[in-house]
Amino acid sequence: MNPNTRMLIVVGIAVVTAALASLGVYQAIRHIPAVKVEAPSVYIVVAAKPVEMGVLLTKEHVKLVPWPERSPIAGSFAQIEKVVDRGLTASLLENEPITESKLASLQAGAGLPPVIRPGMRAMSVKVNEVIGVAGFVVPGARVDVLVTIRQQNDSMSRVVVSNVQVLTAGTRYDQGEAQKDAKPIPTSVVTLMVQPADAERIALAASEGQIMLALRNPLDGGATSTAGIRTAGLLGTAASAVASPPVAGRTVRRPTVAIATGTVEPVAPSRPRTVETYKATKRGAEVVQ
Repeated sequence: MNPNTRMLIVVGIAVVTAALASLGVYQAIRHIPAVKVEAPSVYIVVAAKPVEMGVLLTKEHVKLVPWPERSPIAGSFAQIEKVVDRGLTASLLENEPITESKLASLQAGAGLPPVIRPGMRAMSVKVNEVIGVAGFVVPGARVDVLVTIRQQNDSMSRVVVSNVQVLTAGTRYDQGEAQKDAKPIPTSVVTLMVQPADAERIALAASEGQIMLALRNPLDGGATSTAGIRTAGLLGTAASAVASPPVAGRTVRRPTVAIATGTVEPVAPSRPRTVETYKATKRGAEVVQ
């Protein structure tokens, strides 16, 4: 037998043997029953469906699901009764765990009031398409409040409150839906969440002038500090000086001139001047004083 043919036969037998061995091992592993190891779990309350901010939770909004005990969620609930009849301060997605930070107190109820943080106030301002930045002032946005006051001789514009949160645009206060749609919301009223002192500034600004809203990047958390601008500064001209009003009943006193006393020397009289005159062949003289 040819040595090459013998070598091919040996290699073929080795390949077939290895294939049969691999198939046997695979079949043996395949029929080994899988051992299920159950990790310890607990039940927590999650949203049964998407729920908007401000909604009063009922049993239809929530459900219990198992959750790994090794991965606890801070502030979660194990009983449905503890979340029912409480308002949401944030929107929920389906199967999202419900935590204490997303719920208002039982006495606060539902709607917009529970969303207002302690120590803050909700202040509504009237807007239009220009003031409301073409409708892009949506719930959750951050804005600066400017006021323009028109005076008799000059006008001034300045930022009165900066970096405030928009609570509602009209009657919509679902921040999650507004950020998800990313569409403008045409409205005539915008509600801001401000401190009490800022609410006073906005109220005074609305009564004394015209309010404008400036939309800002939510990542820009710095306060806006400007000196404002007047019409004269906008046009690059100096402000006109204001004339002082006349003082009523003002008496003007003339200065007193002091006269020196003493002996006055007489002035010497001027010497007369003589002018020579000629009449025909006669010569004469006239005295001129």
